[in-house]
Amino acid sequence: MFDIRWIRENPDRFDEGMAARGLDPQAARLVALDEERRSHIGELQAAQEKRNQASKAIGKAKASGDEAAAQAAIDEVAKLKSFLQNGEERGRELDSALRRALAELPNLPAEDVPAGADESDNVELRVVGEKPDFSFEPKEHYDLGEALGQMDFETAAKLSGSRFVLLNRDLARLERALGQFMLNLHTQEHDYHEVNPPVLVREEILFGTGNLPKFADDLFHTDDDRWLIPTAEAPLTNLVRESILTHDYLPRRYTALTNCFRAEAGSAGRDTRGMLRQHQFSKVELVSITDEESSNAEHDRMLACAEEVLKRLGLHYRVVTLCSGDMGFSARKTYDIEVWLPGQNAYREISSCSNCGDFQARRMDARYRLESEKQTRFVHTLNGSGIAVGRALIAVMENYQNADGSIRIPQALTTLMGGQTVIQSR
Repeated sequence: MFDIRWIRENPDRFDEGMAARGLDPQAARLVALDEERRSHIGELQAAQEKRNQASKAIGKAKASGDEAAAQAAIDEVAKLKSFLQNGEERGRELDSALRRALAELPNLPAEDVPAGADESDNVELRVVGEKPDFSFEPKEHYDLGEALGQMDFETAAKLSGSRFVLLNRDLARLERALGQFMLNLHTQEHDYHEVNPPVLVREEILFGTGNLPKFADDLFHTDDDRWLIPTAEAPLTNLVRESILTHDYLPRRYTALTNCFRAEAGSAGRDTRGMLRQHQFSKVELVSITDEESSNAEHDRMLACAEEVLKRLGLHYRVVTLCSGDMGFSARKTYDIEVWLPGQNAYREISSCSNCGDFQARRMDARYRLESEKQTRFVHTLNGSGIAVGRALIAVMENYQNADGSIRIPQALTTLMGGQTVIQSR
């Protein structure tokens, strides 16, 4: 969400930001909507003033015995009352039109975000670790999982349809261990506050994070007007909605392991085999609420926390800075972590860490106040995967596979796996 006053004062900068997002100029249209709204407010104020004057004239006319003047004033009050009632409804319509127009536009890219149209223009920031060297042709995770008899897509399809999976035995335990490992790391070493939030939320919660109204088709909606969360970012970020925080309360850092739900409406034909793109998946989410001055440093910190997960699992990965045309709707800057999947012979995204600036805070009305200032400021919100548990399972399976199809368990997980060091068919 944007401040229309800022757009009026900086139309060229606003349109430059929209152009970087691949959109046509928007400032003139938005300012015109605001001018119509402001003009109407002026007409209502003038009519209210006339009504007040006419109401006073009624009493004066009656006091002087001038019934004709009193009736004229009564007629004028009735006429103005009708105008004001209709005008108030029109005012709400104009407010709604401007708010809707502002709500449909993505955040402006930060100044240091590379320009570009799509993922081919993303910029590699660093590469960490080495690709594993196999003496055999590495398999993809679904071939490994099905051969082990512990990854069942056919039964999941009978239960729920396509893009679901049923994990059994050691793979189910390994996925659970991965989530527990990440939560322990982020809460015990990275100073995140663990939360177990609802996965069904109200419409305004997803509006606050920018998922609604634009991305309704990619979400699951219930009959009682609730929405299944696409990520725990939604409830965690909204923990501070409609609040004014004291400055010393910041930063707030939250983490949660939840199931997430996405319709994958725009992914027909993509990643149809395996677990990479599911309707239901688990993810450890990281959310930070901070002030304007600390925002960029908090972004780098969050990225380091997510990277530490992969480092401790011994997985090779790279970090890329997303270009302006590839960022998510609410982000002003995003780093993606892409893990190496030897079965695919490709890097695949396993975490996105985004700084949203005050974009979401304006939609949630989340503010903070400095002791030295009377005015409040909007908080800055950040979110990141810390990390996607299902994709971490895929990465472990493909990077730790043996020639016989068994899977070695990373040392960081052996305690959580009860001392088990290998997964094999049984």
